[in-house]
Amino acid sequence: MTAIASARSGISHLYDDVWLITPVYNEAQVIGEVVTEALQTFPNIVCVDDGSRDESAQRIEGTGAHLLRHPVNLGQGAALQTGFEYALAQPGGQYFVTFDADGQHRVEDVESMLKIARESGADVVLGSRFLTRGEDIPWQKRVVLRTAAAVSPTARKLGLSDAHNGLRLFNRAAASRLDITMNGMAHASEITGFLARSGLRVVEAPVAVRYTEYSRAKGQSLINGVNILFDLSLNRRSS
Repeated sequence: MTAIASARSGISHLYDDVWLITPVYNEAQVIGEVVTEALQTFPNIVCVDDGSRDESAQRIEGTGAHLLRHPVNLGQGAALQTGFEYALAQPGGQYFVTFDADGQHRVEDVESMLKIARESGADVVLGSRFLTRGEDIPWQKRVVLRTAAAVSPTARKLGLSDAHNGLRLFNRAAASRLDITMNGMAHASEITGFLARSGLRVVEAPVAVRYTEYSRAKGQSLINGVNILFDLSLNRRSS
C-alpha cells in the first residue's frame, strides 16, 4: 500500500473530529465530484483506491482528500479496514463514517447521523433506507435488502430494517474494536455480526440513497447478494 496525504489546514471546523472513509474502485467518472462536495462540509476524508485500473487516484489527488492506494484490488472490506486504520491513527478523530464513492450517499444524512450520535450517546448509527417511504429504491434491490434483513440472525438481533446500507457511523470506541477480515462484499454481514456480539449501543437513522443512472449500473445486484451468503458460509466453515 502506498499513501498520499493532502492536509487541509485553516479555521477550526465544526466537524474536525469526523473522518469520512471512502473505498474506491474504478470510480474516475464521479469520485472527484463526490469528494469535492463532501469536503465542503467534512474536512477529513480518506479515500482508499483499491487497485483501480482507471484514473480514480488522479481525480482524488486534485481534491485535497487523503489518498491511500492498494497496488492490487483487494475488495471493499479490505479498503474499509485500511481506511479505518489510517483515520484512527490521525489526531483528534472521534467519529468515523463509511461513505460510498459512487455518489449514492448524502452529506446531509451524515450530519443527521452525527447529531443522533452526539445527542443520544449511541456508539454506532446505521443508515436505513426503510425508515422513510423509500419510493426511489428499485424493486429488485428492495426485495434483496428486505430478504437479507429478514433472514439474517444478527440483523434481527439488532432490530435492523436495512442490514446492508454502506452509510455507517462509528464513534472512536466502536471503530477501534472493528476488525474487518472479509475482503469482499460480505464485510457488510461481518460488521453486523460484530455489532450483534459487541454490546455496543446501535441505532438506525433514516437516510435517502441517490439512485442515479451511474449508481444503478454500479450498485449491488442479486448475484452480489448471493455471493455475500456464499462468502459467509465459507467463513463459518473455516472458523
